[in-house]
Amino acid sequence: PTGNFGNILAAYYAKQMGLPVNKFICASNSNDVLTEFINTGVYNKNRDFYTTTSPSMDILVSSNLERFLYHITDSDDRLVKEWMTSLKQNGNYDVGCDIREKIGMLFYGGSCDDSATKTTIAELYKEDNYLCDTHTAVAINVYNQYVSDTNDKTPCILASTASPYKFCKTVLSACAPEIEADSDEFAMTELLNKVTDVKIPQPIAELKGKEKRFDNSIEKSDMADFI
Repeated sequence: PTGNFGNILAAYYAKQMGLPVNKFICASNSNDVLTEFINTGVYNKNRDFYTTTSPSMDILVSSNLERFLYHITDSDDRLVKEWMTSLKQNGNYDVGCDIREKIGMLFYGGSCDDSATKTTIAELYKEDNYLCDTHTAVAINVYNQYVSDTNDKTPCILASTASPYKFCKTVLSACAPEIEADSDEFAMTELLNKVTDVKIPQPIAELKGKEKRFDNSIEKSDMADFI
């Protein structure tokens, strides 16, 4: 699962150090700017931004991608600077056919929306008795797309993101749609535990009953004055 291109860049460095990797699968949610980039060579942030159930991937400018472009262009910092300047001024850049082909040899890009994410969570739990969070579900869904497109059955490592208990509402509604969502996060945590019998992580369980430390908020327009 990829938003800011961080973990997948780390995996690329591991390959450069000798780890035998055949393909990097870049999985995005509805904010699919990276999917389009890998498939077309065009990075365009001039698009709708979506707030999804996999919020760590809700990103339109993936800053770590700049580091990768430096390597894939044989350290051509001048060219990368041109692209980043174009991104800042125009909201887009095009790396051209040669670089796009080099990227395509290494990366596969795919995406899935919130509906497909929930379906994937439910299917994985039902078929394999494995409960995953929303971000991991995006990765699983896109991996399945990759296998369907390529028939490549090479063993795959999935970078699972977080405990499903961090995203209780979505995971619970995926596994038990008949249960009405509760506004109380702790109530949903207990319901998810009851439905799946997956243990609640201790740090999350221990939060219940603790005093809320911060409850002040201000409007965006008042931020400058407040600071």
